Parts: sequence; structure tokens; C-alpha cells
Amino acid sequence: MSDPIRLVLVDDQALFRAGVAVVVDAQPDMAVVGQAGDGREALEVVERTRPDVVLMDLRMPVMDGVEATRALFDPTRVQARTQPLRVVVLTTFHLDDAAASAIRAGASGFLLKDATPEFLCAAIRTVHAGNAVMTPGDLTALLDRPAPARPVPPAYERLTDRERTVFVHAGRGLSNAEIAAAEHLSESTVKTHVSSVLAKLGLRDRVQLVVFAHEHGLLA
Repeated sequence: MSDPIRLVLVDDQALFRAGVAVVVDAQPDMAVVGQAGDGREALEVVERTRPDVVLMDLRMPVMDGVEATRALFDPTRVQARTQPLRVVVLTTFHLDDAAASAIRAGASGFLLKDATPEFLCAAIRTVHAGNAVMTPGDLTALLDRPAPARPVPPAYERLTDRERTVFVHAGRGLSNAEIAAAEHLSESTVKTHVSSVLAKLGLRDRVQLVVFAHEHGLLA
């Protein structure tokens, strides 16, 4: 059996953390390795325990979830890691600005705090596998708000014409199957193109690809 998914829970409500811990620790493939009551404490706990996934509340004292997420994905911290770190933010409000900021800072998705235990566990497994824990429509809705486009990095010029086409489709939230149908390609070919795009642009996952596309105005 593979090693369990290691989690850190970050929330200023101890009772909420305790409830989530009971649910997570009851799963044979998961284990809570640390808890924190605010973002600053979370940075210390993550550094000490080296989890795979962090469940991060957005609204906390001392340091909120957005700032903590941004700090966790500081390039210096990222380079020092020997394995990927995934962050899922927890919020009471659907599609709010704080969730959008956390996604831009590096989170792989968000969950409402009233999610069922089954949905929570499924989301943890999904994000641990490198996928988003939100629908493409929700992700697009979060990011599709007026904002000045940033200059396009030189790395984008390294994409082939086919890779750029796949990039635009993925940036709009299409799945591999939908891209394959639109471009008359096999799903395995699309997957290869997406992997190449992520590598060339230095992006961790498809969530960050969508963020990149929106922030650089590449979907017009």
C-alpha cells in the first residue's frame, strides 16, 4: 500500500479543525500530520511536517489564508521542496475575491466549508493527484474579471502552434476530451501537449495554466 496523503489543517476554529481531522484520519489513505490556527503558524507547521496537501481557511487572524498561500509558493520555498505541495482553500462564500486571490497565489482550488465529508475526501485525493478541485466554469468565473494584462513571458514564444491551440482551449477550461474533439486529436495526444505546455511555461498544473492565460490576456 502506498504512503498516506499527509495533510495540514489550517483554521482559526479549533472545533472545525477537530471535526475535519476526525474525517480525514478515518480514511485509510490519509493522515493529518499538523494543525495551525492562523497563517503564520501554518508556515511553521508546513515547514516542519512537509505535508502533501494543506487545507487552508481564507479568513484568519494574524495572517490570512491568501497571504499564507502566497508565502507557501514563494519561489525560495518551492525550490527547497523535494515534493509538490498542494493547497486547497476553505471558504464560506462561493466565488469570492479572496478565493480568486488564493488561486492566483498558487492554490489548486477551493471548497465550501459546508462540503460533505465524502466530497472533502474526494477533493483531497483529486488535488493530490495534481488536478483542480473546482469546475472549469467556477475557475473561469473567478478569474474572468477586468484586470490589466501582464506582459507575455518569453517562454510563451517557445510553444508550437499546436501547443498554443491546446493552451487556449485548456485556458478556457476545456477538458482533454473536449479539446480532443474540437481539434480532432486523441486524448493521449492532448495530454502530451498539455504536459509540454506546463513544462515550457514552468506551471504546476492546469489551474495555474488558466491563471496564466487570464493574467496575460491570452484568451482573447
